[in-house]
Amino acid sequence: MNEDEAVLELPDFDPKVTRRAVRRGVFRTARVVLAVLLVLFLAAAGLTLVQKRGDRDERMKDVLGTAFKLYNPAYEVWTESCCDITPWSMGFTVIASQIRAGGGFTGNGGSAHTITQDFFGRVGRLPLGNYANTNLSTSLANVGTDLQRKEDIRKVLARLPDGLNALAVIEFATPARAEEVAAFSRDFGFCPQKVVYERRPGSVPITWGATTWDRAPMPEGTTSCADDMKHHLAGFRAWSGLLRDHDDANLRHFDLSLARLRKAANDGLAYAVVDNLVPVEDLRKVVEDPRVRTVRLADVAFDLQRPRG
Repeated sequence: MNEDEAVLELPDFDPKVTRRAVRRGVFRTARVVLAVLLVLFLAAAGLTLVQKRGDRDERMKDVLGTAFKLYNPAYEVWTESCCDITPWSMGFTVIASQIRAGGGFTGNGGSAHTITQDFFGRVGRLPLGNYANTNLSTSLANVGTDLQRKEDIRKVLARLPDGLNALAVIEFATPARAEEVAAFSRDFGFCPQKVVYERRPGSVPITWGATTWDRAPMPEGTTSCADDMKHHLAGFRAWSGLLRDHDDANLRHFDLSLARLRKAANDGLAYAVVDNLVPVEDLRKVVEDPRVRTVRLADVAFDLQRPRG
C-alpha cells in the first residue's frame, strides 16, 4: 500500500445500530415468508374450491361409487359421505362386506377402502375388484360357460342337507326380461338380490341390485317382486344416463366401459340372477326348471331362523 493512499477507517462498533439492522433484516425476512405462505394458502384454498366446483363431489360419488359396486358384485358396499378434499385430490371411503349365504354368522363387519380422483379427475388405484377372487365373482365369471352343468349341480345339491340356505347364481337358458324374471321368482317364492345384465365368460359381468346406486329413486308404497325388478332396471338406466363420454377412461379402471353399460341398460335382458337366501331344497326344483340353464353355488349356510321338524 502506498503511504499517500487514504486509509479506510472502520467506524466504531455500535451495538444499538447493529441490533436495529438485525431486527430490520429479521422483519423483512418474516414479511417475505408470510407473504409466500399467504400466497400458498390462497392458492390451496382456490384449488380446493375448484375441486368442489359445481356438483363435482356429488357426481364423483354417483359415478365412481356406483362403478366400484359394479366392480365388486361379490360385496355389499356402503358409501360414506363425500368427500375428503385436498388441493390436489378428492376421495371418499367405502365399507365393503363380502356377500355370504343368508342365515349363517359370518363375523365380517366389512373393511374400509378409499376411492380417490386427482385434480384432473383421474381415478387412483382401486382396491378389491379383480384381486378379490371370491366364490361369487368366480361364479359370475362362469356365466355362459359349460362349467357346473345341470348334471353336476344336481349331484352337489343331492349331498347337501335341507336346512341350508345357498348363495347361488341362477343362469337362464335364454335372456329374460324384467317381467319374466319376476314371474320366475314368483314361481319359486324368492326375489333376486341382483340381476346379471351381461354374459361375459371368463370375466365379471355387469350386475345391478337395489343398493347399487345410492341415489336411485325409491318406489312408493308396498311393491311386489315384479315392481322391484322393473324399478331396479329403471334405476340402472337412469344411472347410465348420467354418464358422459369423458367418464369412459375412469370406468375402464373399474373393468367397465360406456359402450357395455349403455348396451346392457338399453337391452334390459337378465342372463342370470343372484340370491343369497335360497333354500337348498328349493334349488333342487329350480335346477329342473326348463327356463334354467344351470345353477352355480357360491356359498351355503345353516338357516338358524328356520324352524326344524
